[in-house]
Amino acid sequence: MESIIVAMITGGLALVGVIITNISANKSIEQKLVTAQAVTDTKIENLTEEVRKHNTFADRITALEVKVDALERRAQ
Repeated sequence: MESIIVAMITGGLALVGVIITNISANKSIEQKLVTAQAVTDTKIENLTEEVRKHNTFADRITALEVKVDALERRAQ
């Protein structure tokens, strides 16, 4: 009978240890994910800004091409 009680106590304490370890590991992983998500969000914001600059540049080039064509027609 004593051995059963000792086994149950040992098993219970082992289970508590596993639960505590899992909770701790999950908190660590969650923090790493939050950090990675913040880095990803920053990179996306930077890329979005680069794309906007590129689109503005492309619009200006198109406008310049139209003006050059008009000037070439005037020169002829």
